[in-house]
Amino acid sequence: MRRFDKKFWSENFLGLSLTLIGAGCLVLSLVLYSSPRGGASRPALASTTQGLDGSDINSLEQLNKAYERIAQAVTPGIVNIQTTATVKVSQSPFMMDPFFRQFFGDQIPGFSVPRNQVEHALGSGIIVSPDGYILTNNHVVAKATDIKVMLSDKREFKGKVVGADPQTDIAVIKIDGSGLPTVPIGDSAALHVGDTVMAFGNPFGLNFTVTRGTVSALGRSQLGIEGRNSGGGFENFIQTDAAINPGNSGGALVNVRGQVIGVNTAILSGNSGPGGEGSFMGVGFAIPSNMAKHVMEDLVKTGKVSRGYLGATVAPVSQDLAQEFKIPDTAGALVEDVAPGGPAEKAGLKAGDVVRKFNGQTVEDQTSLTDLVAESSPGSTVTLDVIRNGQPTTIKVTLAERPQNLPVVAGASQAPSEGALKGVQVQNLTPQVRQELGLPGEVQGVVVTQVDPNSAAAQALTQGDVIESINRQPVHNSLEFNRLAAQAKGRTLLRVIRQGQGQFVVITPGSNEGDDGE
Repeated sequence: MRRFDKKFWSENFLGLSLTLIGAGCLVLSLVLYSSPRGGASRPALASTTQGLDGSDINSLEQLNKAYERIAQAVTPGIVNIQTTATVKVSQSPFMMDPFFRQFFGDQIPGFSVPRNQVEHALGSGIIVSPDGYILTNNHVVAKATDIKVMLSDKREFKGKVVGADPQTDIAVIKIDGSGLPTVPIGDSAALHVGDTVMAFGNPFGLNFTVTRGTVSALGRSQLGIEGRNSGGGFENFIQTDAAINPGNSGGALVNVRGQVIGVNTAILSGNSGPGGEGSFMGVGFAIPSNMAKHVMEDLVKTGKVSRGYLGATVAPVSQDLAQEFKIPDTAGALVEDVAPGGPAEKAGLKAGDVVRKFNGQTVEDQTSLTDLVAESSPGSTVTLDVIRNGQPTTIKVTLAERPQNLPVVAGASQAPSEGALKGVQVQNLTPQVRQELGLPGEVQGVVVTQVDPNSAAAQALTQGDVIESINRQPVHNSLEFNRLAAQAKGRTLLRVIRQGQGQFVVITPGSNEGDDGE
């Protein structure tokens, strides 16, 4: 045992004292922490967070209540649509035997017979009249042999198709009912980017789901949805980040007034298919209500859609074209050609004119003008604000009725039904197409967008070819192509540009394709 050492304690007294004081404080703090009553006890943890208040919070609560009221008002007018379709598929007769399925799966190459297969699909719809008219997408009910409609109150009805328009992907079905809840249709032209919208539908079979988002963009086109970018349909979509998923098709996109301003139709995703299938990635599309309403009213009234027809080939305005035609910016639609004897020619519209407004509504591009014309009634007189040679002018045009199956894409040509160029569909060389094909500005012609594989032309032409001349006659646009193609009955000589290289090709139609022996 160490003996008391006076010198040791005198030299180390301060350090030992501090050590003892620290130890005592530590013990005291542990006692106080563990005791609910000890001296200055630790603050008790709150069992609940104190509610926030103030005018800002009250405003948010009122906003929540407004969204709730919209959902409560709209949901009864939304329906679940279940369809059944019978399609023919090919399958080997050996597949009836499990032994063959074990080794060959579902198919044996070269051995197949057609059989019927039942397919089921799910979509949404919007009740637009108390007596049971329902607005939905064409792709929801196309080829359906049985349609079952369920309301939010679980009532079920059998539906029938009143009419359908593949060019806009709009269809109208009817159920037998009365006093049904409806959703009012609003004005999609009043929408602005940034507006709040809500999407209603039945995604993935999760019935009567509501999502909320904003209008991300307006007038989206050239998306190739439902094959509508090949010249066969209209694209003027509302883009939104309100979640849209498979099963939402045909449902309502509504504004803060609870009005339908769009029909949900597709999404953009990494694995999206022809009908817009896939998973939501923040980009969804809806058909504007003004377009849907026009189509719906025609389908209910006559069973077909009547659209206005201007009789002009139009193209977008590039920066270079804006400079050449003395336009202050790239808004508007450039008139490339007018159809002989058509409404545009009769009214005095000329090639080189740039249409800036249609009945007072701004024309953003050629797609915008095409849609505005199509949404107008045949026989109606419209006012075009035009810039010609840098000077503004006004032209009044009485629209005709758009021919059935006329291609929608600006400058597109309807494939000839006979002759050497039967089954060949072309489009004008717009600045965008030139850029995609890498064509210099001096190249003139039309680009092949589609060729019927069963036609004689399929042996000589392919998609992306540029036709410069037909039988040594130059082709500058789709109207000239139509005129010269109608004259090409026998052996036909074409000058084409393929992958940047010019070449001549000859088409010899067979006797069943209009060959007159010349």
